[in-house]
Amino acid sequence: MNSERIKAVAAIVLLAVAGIMLVRYLTRRPVISEQAFFYDLSERKLFAAARTSVPPIRGLNNPEEDAVRAVVISTNGDASDRRSWTVAYLEKYSPELKQQMQQAQQTGSSPAMGRELSLQHRFVRRLQDGHWFPMSSPEAERIVSEWAVPGPNGITPVVCTP
Repeated sequence: MNSERIKAVAAIVLLAVAGIMLVRYLTRRPVISEQAFFYDLSERKLFAAARTSVPPIRGLNNPEEDAVRAVVISTNGDASDRRSWTVAYLEKYSPELKQQMQQAQQTGSSPAMGRELSLQHRFVRRLQDGHWFPMSSPEAERIVSEWAVPGPNGITPVVCTP
């Protein structure tokens, strides 16, 4: 075989490999975790539970529903680096909204409470705060967005999953 043919065959093989890699990349779906982080308020500990759990849920140490959803972020942008994890904020639902959300999960229907009203029944706070703020408030808007800005290192934090 002459060198022209060897080059042509090599180019075709490389093109085929690149095509396969492109197809794999384009058809790859992001992995959605079946679990979410929760924070036990009495134990002051993070743990993982089903993503579909509606907070507050049963905590780690007793039957009391004292665990709330925790939005955990990586401050260095690397979700696999557990040393960079921190709790951005906590979230819970009112008893009324929790009941409607659980019923909607069981029946496959939508909660009876509309989206706008449900914002008054979802509450957030920072880990160090003592007060919960309804999602409809300006303070809650600050809490859920303040973490998503570049830090001193210029890197924007990312949300982590268990």
